[in-house]
Amino acid sequence: MTDGILLHVEGGLARVTFDRPASLNAMDFPMARRWREVAHEVTSDSSVGAVILDATGPAFCAGGDVVAMATTGASGADVTETAEAIHDGIRTFVEAPLPMVAAVQGAVAGGGLGLMLTVDYVVASDKARFVSRYANIGLTPDLGVSTLLPAAIGQRRALQLLLQDRMIDAAEALEWGLVAEVVASTDLASRVEEIARFWLAGATAAFGQATRLVRVGAGRTFAENLADEAATIGAAFETPEARARVAAFAAASAKGRS
Repeated sequence: MTDGILLHVEGGLARVTFDRPASLNAMDFPMARRWREVAHEVTSDSSVGAVILDATGPAFCAGGDVVAMATTGASGADVTETAEAIHDGIRTFVEAPLPMVAAVQGAVAGGGLGLMLTVDYVVASDKARFVSRYANIGLTPDLGVSTLLPAAIGQRRALQLLLQDRMIDAAEALEWGLVAEVVASTDLASRVEEIARFWLAGATAAFGQATRLVRVGAGRTFAENLADEAATIGAAFETPEARARVAAFAAASAKGRS
């Protein structure tokens, strides 16, 4: 049983795949728990240096499974508990020193926006579409949307999505800064793989710490961020990889000046 999420780890790369295509990869109760488990498994695996988040089927993620909420006799407390499980997974990924890239095709709706923005770098198919739809069914933002969406595109644009029945296409999502790149659907998988391999082939740990500093820094004071930066760069400087790269850079610079 995969409970709607597949996990494959090989050669330092973890691939997390939403796998409920018949439900547009909407998260039901078992999938929510699986997401939390996968997040903890991936971030505690010292062999993992980069993460790809992708999905099977025509859509990336339709958010929470509203049909399941409506047909299983779920209470408000059940919905809260499920949201908290997903939130735990989101927080675990966001705060981990691991660079993450998402391959986004088709529709991204509701909480799917928050799950998408869990990653650090989003590549979208030119056929991708983005919409909120929370208020349409009388619900409020969850899965990090109230924080991650305005952090990505600004408060005013976030409110345009949340307060209007507005869908934006891939080109507008790129213009707004919701995604980092737009590629043809046929190139989506290969482009995301290329990005992840770039991280793994380079100073992997430094990329990971860069994502952590930026993500965690949003919720702390400036002084706390400065202290973390100082400690992190000092620790990085002590690693053999960084020492070798710094020495090579210094040597190349000296040669260029001579």
